Amino acid sequence: MKIGFVGLGKMGGRMVERLTKGGHKIVAYDSVKEALKRAENKGAIPACSLPELVDKLDKPGAIWIMVPSGEPTEETITSLSSLLAGSDILIDGGNSFYKDSVRRAHELERKGISFLDVGTSGGVWGLKVGYCLMIGGQEAAFRKMEPVFQTLAPENGYAHVGKSGAGHFVKMVHNGIEYALLQGYAEGFEIVNAKKEFKLDLRKIAHLWNQGSVIRSWLLELAEEALRKDPDLASVRGYVEDSGEGRWTVAEAIGEDVPAPVITLSFLERLLSRQEESFSAKMIAALRNEFGGHGVKKK
Repeated sequence: MKIGFVGLGKMGGRMVERLTKGGHKIVAYDSVKEALKRAENKGAIPACSLPELVDKLDKPGAIWIMVPSGEPTEETITSLSSLLAGSDILIDGGNSFYKDSVRRAHELERKGISFLDVGTSGGVWGLKVGYCLMIGGQEAAFRKMEPVFQTLAPENGYAHVGKSGAGHFVKMVHNGIEYALLQGYAEGFEIVNAKKEFKLDLRKIAHLWNQGSVIRSWLLELAEEALRKDPDLASVRGYVEDSGEGRWTVAEAIGEDVPAPVITLSFLERLLSRQEESFSAKMIAALRNEFGGHGVKKK
């Protein structure tokens, strides 16, 4: 199948490589020339602009967008919508907010363009093991693009989960769960690391826990690998970013009156990690000193 692909970053470039290896013809575009050259070296047909990309596609055409969520995605879809025609298919595989995807689907539908929102999970490992694809949008468009999904995903690794917006909604909650899992592992390893009297080997414990224990997982395998490379994580700063989907999940839980304390606290811990020093912690220390004479550490 011949499709266009916009966005050749850490995930997009690897997705293009997996698709070309799977026998698909990919017309690729990225504003970063080095990324475009890498894709060309992997077998993609390069395009130097969005109009050129559209011109090189069959009619009707299909284009997969893999750019950062928010304004970059909005600008890309707006530009492409003026270049595409009826019966073309546009796919957003990034981490867009699901309500934006619902709006975009309606706007594109008025022009006769089909839109699929595809929550994509797999990170940099997707090239080797495949990507989990959570797909929302019209059933007919999904069926037409199914050969592409089959190539990108492992066995049973893709599904049409519902109407427009459903794919990105499911991916949003997926990431919220990811926050909670990461936090659980992080706190557990911190407790183990704090028990200095046993001189525990964190990498060895990560490997052990993956042998039949109830907390074994791929994340734990990655923990073992990270600890093998850097046993004390001395080269890693404890600053944790978020792509936005954790906070969207928390907001959705509140809006639906669903208690989600673990996911919520996991997200708040990420915010805490970005503070050089917490003013609230200083306030607590000062108040304890005032009411109980408890000592405070001076800067």
